[in-house]
Amino acid sequence: MALINYPKEALNASIRGIDMWWGTVFPSLLPFFITAELLIGFGVVRFIGVLFEPIMRPLFNVPGVGSFVWAMGMASGYPSGAKLTTRLRQEQQLTKIEAERLVSFTNASNPLFIIAAVSVGFFHNEKLGILLAICHYLGNALVGVCMRFYGKNPPESSKKKPSKLSILKAFKELHKTRIEDKRPFGKILGDAVVNSVQTLLMIGGFIIMFSVFTKLIQEFGIADIFATGLAYLLNLIGLPSELALPMFSGLFEITLGAQLISESSVTSLLPQVVVLSFILAFNGFSVQAQVASILAETDIRFAPYFFARILHGIFASILAILLFKPLYLNKEVMNWQTTPVFNQLTSNQWTDFYQWFQSIGPIITLFSIGIAIVVLFLRSINRENLF
Repeated sequence: MALINYPKEALNASIRGIDMWWGTVFPSLLPFFITAELLIGFGVVRFIGVLFEPIMRPLFNVPGVGSFVWAMGMASGYPSGAKLTTRLRQEQQLTKIEAERLVSFTNASNPLFIIAAVSVGFFHNEKLGILLAICHYLGNALVGVCMRFYGKNPPESSKKKPSKLSILKAFKELHKTRIEDKRPFGKILGDAVVNSVQTLLMIGGFIIMFSVFTKLIQEFGIADIFATGLAYLLNLIGLPSELALPMFSGLFEITLGAQLISESSVTSLLPQVVVLSFILAFNGFSVQAQVASILAETDIRFAPYFFARILHGIFASILAILLFKPLYLNKEVMNWQTTPVFNQLTSNQWTDFYQWFQSIGPIITLFSIGIAIVVLFLRSINRENLF
């Protein structure tokens, strides 16, 4: 019914979702997904896990391989953390509880989106991106520390002594993992490309669906009804009610919410930063649906991840309040007094890079999908020849 009543709006929303997916999301995530698959297949992730076990286990109560997922999640953005956690769980490198701990703090927004798209693209201020990034990633680390107490470790793990750094042991594990994987290099590379493209196609479907859904609930006035209740809650904690509708939109789709927050009539920047930090940490229901779909391939439960998103939103918002003056206001005064030309140049560089990336994104997307189709076609021919 909604699609029939608002066909033009639904079409524009779906086009917006497609542009976002094939121009930014697909080309930015594909290299990380393929690289991660190759590193897992070659045993490099097991090697990293042995090296970082003495750090990750006491700090986050997860194996050392969690350091790889954490780093890749921050660099590439959501839902990479969920994808890699699921992959390691399938490889039996994580227990169920460890995987639920790990996925709770390894899904983060990538720096390009925070600084280029949000700070420069929407707010035209790259200094704001530094503040948002620090609040986002530091809040995620605090979530990881809190989630280390989630669940119970298996009895046998409590008897183990904390492992020490051993490069020799790490190389032995790398060699052992590579020997156990009987696939030739060509098969590993083909699997990496096909699996990555299939996952990104699923992600694209969710992005388009939630883009249309968010637009339709706005057209029907449902968003305004819920925003009224949200405005009351914002007033209770001292935030302007004008941010209610942008925040509600951001709870579904981050990019739209961030854009609406930047266009709001609020004169003070701090409330905008607080709300923006929360929706970046919450991930939005669009990303959460992607994560739920990825986790469904294993026995990893979605509830701990959802709880962690709320916790991350609270931490990031509090950090935004505490760090706004030292990391933004003080820096703003100092930089405008000393190097305004350099700051303007930096902003242009971020904008130019982001626009260039979006321009070549569709080419990368179509080329990658074409490669995946060729690989699947060749494999289907080989199967037919076998029979």
